[in-house]
Amino acid sequence: MKKFLLLIAAVSVSFSAAADEGMWMLPYLQKMNIRNMKMRGCKLSAEDIYSVNKSSLKDAIVIFGGGCTGEIVSPEGLLFTNHHCGFGAIQALSSVEHDYLKNGFWAMSQAEELPAPGLSVRFIRKIMDVTPEIVGNVPSVAGQQEYREITGENIKALTEKLQGEYPGMEIDVKPFFEGNQYFAFVIERFTDVRLVGAPPQSIGKFGGDTDNWMWPRHTGDFSIFRVYAGPDNKPADYSPENKPYKAEKFLKVSLGGVEENDFAMIMGFPGSTQRYATSYEIDNMLRVSNPQRIFIRGERQAILWDDMLASDKVRIQYASKYAQSSNYWKNSIGMSRGIEKLNVKARKQAQEESFQRWAEGNSLPEEGYVDALPKICEACKAMEEPAAVLQYLSEAFLRGIELLAPAMTFARSSEIKNPEKTKKVMSDWYGDYNAPTDRKVAKRMLRIARENMKTLPSFYTEIVDKEFGGDTDAYADYVYDHSIFASEESLMALIDDFSSEKVAADPAVALGKSVLELYEKLAAECKGAEKKLAEGRRKYVAGLMIQQPDKAWAADANFTLRLTYGRVLPYDPADGIRYNHYTTLKGVMEKEDPKNPAEFTVPEKLKELYRLRDFGRYADKNGELPVAFLADCDITGGNSGSPVLNARGELIGLAFDGNWEAMSGDVAFEPELQRTIAVDVRYVLFIVDKFAGAGWLLDELQIK
Repeated sequence: MKKFLLLIAAVSVSFSAAADEGMWMLPYLQKMNIRNMKMRGCKLSAEDIYSVNKSSLKDAIVIFGGGCTGEIVSPEGLLFTNHHCGFGAIQALSSVEHDYLKNGFWAMSQAEELPAPGLSVRFIRKIMDVTPEIVGNVPSVAGQQEYREITGENIKALTEKLQGEYPGMEIDVKPFFEGNQYFAFVIERFTDVRLVGAPPQSIGKFGGDTDNWMWPRHTGDFSIFRVYAGPDNKPADYSPENKPYKAEKFLKVSLGGVEENDFAMIMGFPGSTQRYATSYEIDNMLRVSNPQRIFIRGERQAILWDDMLASDKVRIQYASKYAQSSNYWKNSIGMSRGIEKLNVKARKQAQEESFQRWAEGNSLPEEGYVDALPKICEACKAMEEPAAVLQYLSEAFLRGIELLAPAMTFARSSEIKNPEKTKKVMSDWYGDYNAPTDRKVAKRMLRIARENMKTLPSFYTEIVDKEFGGDTDAYADYVYDHSIFASEESLMALIDDFSSEKVAADPAVALGKSVLELYEKLAAECKGAEKKLAEGRRKYVAGLMIQQPDKAWAADANFTLRLTYGRVLPYDPADGIRYNHYTTLKGVMEKEDPKNPAEFTVPEKLKELYRLRDFGRYADKNGELPVAFLADCDITGGNSGSPVLNARGELIGLAFDGNWEAMSGDVAFEPELQRTIAVDVRYVLFIVDKFAGAGWLLDELQIK
C-alpha cells in the first residue's frame, strides 16, 4: 500500500508543471494547468471550467453516441457535433425517397425534428479520483494476477456503493497511467435525441476520403441535434410528450473569429492513445498490425465503394459502415508513415535505455522496475504470431463478413423469447444489409485469408478442400445460396418457427463457429503474455514517473472527459511550404471537381451565395467567409465534435480532424507539426442561416 500512495504523491507533484502536450483531467486544472493557461491568455478560472459544487463549462460537454463529443449550445438542449459523428443517425433516417445524406435535412420547427432511434448522449455529472480506494490495499510487490484480483474486487465494491449514492446514474470506474491511478465518473444518459439539421454530404463531407486528415481543409463537418427529457427534465424514453432538455449550462457562440497565436482550448472525450507504448509495441505496429489492417480494409472497402456508386440504395445502406472503416484505414496509413518519417521508434529506444539504467541503479528487483521492459519485450514476441492471426479473424471474418453477425447471434440462442422484438431488431439490421455486396466481400476475404494467414480456421480443410476442391468462391456461393440468414424473409420465417437444429445445420453457422473456435483458442493462448505485458506496462509507467518527478505527465486517452489547450497556429509541413491557419469559401470553389463528384461537388446554392458574396455577419475582417482553422491542441479520435473555445470559453469551432504530417501523434506528440483541424463556427452558422434558411435555430443561441 505504501508504495502505491508514494506513487500517487509523485504524480501529484508533477502536476505543478504544464506542457503543450497533454489531455488533462479536469479535477486537477487548478493544481497543474490554470496558471499556464492564464499566461497564454485564458480569461477563465479553473472553477469556471470545472466545478464540483456548481454548473461549469464541463456540464455543456457530452458524449455523443458511442464514440464522439457534442456540446449543448442553447438552453433548449440544442446540440452541435460533427457531420461524421451524426452520420450514422442521418443514414438510418435516410431512404431513397428521403435522402438526407445527399440532400441534407433541416427542421423548420421543433415539431419537425426527427427522433434518432438508438442514439444517446451522456453528461458527466461528477468526477472523483478514487485511486486510494482501488489500489490502496494492493501490495507493492503484487504480480499482475494479484493486482487484477484485488483491484477488480475494489472496483466492483466501489461501483455498487456509488450506484446507491447516485440512483439512476451510470457509474464508470476507469484506470489511468496503465492502472496506477483510477477515476470514477457519474454519468447521466439521455436517450431521446432528435435530428435537427444536417448539411448535404457535399458540404458535411466535402473532400471525402481524399481530403480526410489533410490540410488545407474545406469541410463543413457539423450536424445539429436536440436532447429531449421527461416532464421532470430527467432522462426518458422517446415520447411525443417529451420536452427539450432545459440546460443549466450551455456554450455561448462567438463571431469574433480567430487570429494567429490566439488562445484556444478543447474539451471532449479523446478515445485512445498509446503515448507510453514501447519500441517493441511500435515495431509490431509497423511490421504487422497496421499493414494487415490497411490491406484487409482496403480490399473490402473497394468492393463496398463500387457497389455504393452503382446503387443509391446500397450507397445509403453502406455509407456509415464505409466511412467508419475508411477513417481508421487511412489513419493507419498515416500513422505508419509518421512513425517512420519522424523516427519515433528510435526516440522510444533512447527513452527505454535511460529508464533501464535508472531502474538498475535506483530500484530494488522486487519493486518490478528492472524487469518491466524485459517483460514487455517477452510478451510482444510471444504474442506476435497469434495476434496477427487474431487480427485477420477479426478484420476479414467477424467484422468483414456481415452474414456471420446474425448467424452467430442465433447460434447462441436455444429459443426466441420475444419474437416481435427480435423481428424488429433484425428488420433494422437487414435494412442496412445487401447480401450481393456481402457475398462479394466474403469471396475476397476467404481468398486473402488463405493466402496470408499462418493458421487457418478448420473449415478450409474440413469443408472447402474436401467438398469444394479448394474453391473458396464456390464455397461462398454455397453459403449464401443456402443460409437462412442471407435474406430477411427466410430469417423471419425461422423466427416464426424457430428450430435450434435448423440453425445448427446452417452453413453460415458452421463457418462462424469454425472462425470463433480458432479465435477463442488463440485468445486463450495469449492470456499469459497479455498479463505479462500489462504488468510490464504498469511498472514501466510508474517507474517513469518516479524517474522524472518534475515532468508534467498526462494519462493516455481512454474516452474520458479531458481538456487540451494551445494556440491558433499555422505550420510548415515541408521545406519551403507554409500553411495558413485558416481556409475560406474560396477554397471550396477552387476544389470543385466534376471528375470526382462523389467528393468534390459544390451545391448550386452555395456557389450562388459565393458569387453574390452574400456572407452576412459571418464574414471575416477581409470580407471572406471562413471555413476551417488550425490550433496546436492535443486531440485524437473521440474528440470529433468537441468544442474549440476561445479565451472566454466561447465556441469558435468544432474539432473534426488531425493533420496528415503528424499522424504519429497517438504514440508520440509532435509539437511543431501536430494540429487540430476545426470547422469555424461562423461557417456553421452561415450554412444554417444563409444556405439552409433555418435561422430560427440561431434565435436560441447566445451569439457574441
